[in-house]
Amino acid sequence: MLQQVVAYSYQIGFSFSIFVLISLGLAIIFGMMRVINLAQGEFLMLGAYASIYAVKAGLNIWLSFLVAAVVVGIFGMVVERMLIRFLYGRLLDTLLATWGLSLFLVGGVTTLLGPQTESVAADLGFVTISGLAMPKYGLVLMVIAGVLLALSWSLWRYTRFGLIVRGTMQNAHMASAMGVNTGRVYMLTFGFGSAITGFTGAALVPIFGASPTMGGYYIAKAFITVISGGPLPLLGTATASALFATIDGVVSYRTSSVLGEIGVLLVAIVLLRLLPLGVTGRLRHGV
Repeated sequence: MLQQVVAYSYQIGFSFSIFVLISLGLAIIFGMMRVINLAQGEFLMLGAYASIYAVKAGLNIWLSFLVAAVVVGIFGMVVERMLIRFLYGRLLDTLLATWGLSLFLVGGVTTLLGPQTESVAADLGFVTISGLAMPKYGLVLMVIAGVLLALSWSLWRYTRFGLIVRGTMQNAHMASAMGVNTGRVYMLTFGFGSAITGFTGAALVPIFGASPTMGGYYIAKAFITVISGGPLPLLGTATASALFATIDGVVSYRTSSVLGEIGVLLVAIVLLRLLPLGVTGRLRHGV
């Protein structure tokens, strides 16, 4: 009995860390900035490859996560300055532009690096609890997800920069009238969301590997989680991730991962039918 409880807990915790990691960057870019970035999955893919080539260059795997965050963060700021900033408030144009960017990145990486899957090892071994052996790297991912979520919340909630960002997203004209460089705020916010996505891509490499088309697997889950979370991006993402992780973890452990994903989709449909504004739709304050 205890072993089964441990197994369920680990599976749910692992699923929660995946949902949080793949959704956190999108919660900032889409949830806060209202930019539908269809290339978000490819940003994650770029982070995965940046990590792999950083390791090949001689860095250890943990430093490669930071390299991936910096590389993709800078790339995100370039994309915002060269493409996204001309499309704020133009939903259809943003969809088409980011979809084109997605296709370009997939094609470019496939041409340069090939279609094969690459990976790096994070051989931390296993930890045994109640006779059940669990990969230590899965526990590391849970800690990483919790730390990133807490740091992001603290940044937006308790720092001057976070206050400026939230004020700019709510009323850019008023923020500009008060002397805020709104263009810089948009660029840095988009870059921060991109950096988290790049970090996530690197963190997932030891488990899932990296391939040019890997982003397509995560982008739907990320959008479902952020949309189901509602208008408070970080709180909503954490809440929706917990709900979906419980369903995915239990169903996947009892049956298969495919049925777990189907269960998450069905629950998301019912949730949005009952709560059209998401789980945080009735709340007014916070991030």
